[in-house]
Amino acid sequence: MNLNIDFGSIIQRFSASGIKILIIVGAEIAAQMFLRRIVPKLLEFGEKRIGEKEVEFSKRMATLGSVIANAVAVILYMMAGLMILSELGIDIVPLLTGAGLLGLAFGFGAQNTVRDLIAGFFILMENQYRKGDVIKVAGTSGLVEDINLRRTILRDLDGVVHFIPNGEITSTSNLTLRYSRVNLNIPVSYETNLDKAIKVLNRIGKKIANDKKFGEMIVKAPEVWGVEDFAESSIEIKFVGETKPIKQWDVARELRKRIKIAFDREKIEIPYPHRVIVQH
Repeated sequence: MNLNIDFGSIIQRFSASGIKILIIVGAEIAAQMFLRRIVPKLLEFGEKRIGEKEVEFSKRMATLGSVIANAVAVILYMMAGLMILSELGIDIVPLLTGAGLLGLAFGFGAQNTVRDLIAGFFILMENQYRKGDVIKVAGTSGLVEDINLRRTILRDLDGVVHFIPNGEITSTSNLTLRYSRVNLNIPVSYETNLDKAIKVLNRIGKKIANDKKFGEMIVKAPEVWGVEDFAESSIEIKFVGETKPIKQWDVARELRKRIKIAFDREKIEIPYPHRVIVQH
């Protein structure tokens, strides 16, 4: 790329084109100020998650606003710079050609990073998940420890930390959005009085909902939805309740314990595999 620059003529042209250049600089500064004011205002109309605190919502929108404003700012700077060079009499065609080739090479080399950034932007914009949620993405389940435009960090139940590029996330399952659910299939023998078993389960659901410790975790008391299935050696009863986010596993463990104790007391059999060995 050959640039023939005559600095004397540039100074002379600068004197003649000074007003135009000042107008370009002033317009660029005004556009920057306008963007930094209007973008956050527009993002205030974004979707707010039920239960999301105003501070958290404002912080999320501020992050997105900063990303958008900075991206547009780079474009405006480049446009203003090229316009000023043109006013100074510099042939900008070689610059545009070189920048195009450089941008093409950079695009091929950084396409994965660009993909991650775009995916991360929409994850934050749509509020698909946030720090503290339990999610399943890219075949991995865990607690979201951190998220930014480029990657999501998960910690699974074994304590293993997973760094997942946002561009690899094609679908997301959020296990803790607004509320969580306890979903149990309780097996009883075919000889069981189902009405009796259902009454016992509903009683357990009401008691745990009024419990001093576990009641604070429960949004809707667990209750029987009906007979779920006729299994090979048992009848399965669907037992469902709603809890605060991430508390479903604590409540489910306690329910299993209480069900076993209550069934033993009420002589309700929970089937288990039997094996008969015949010796000849």
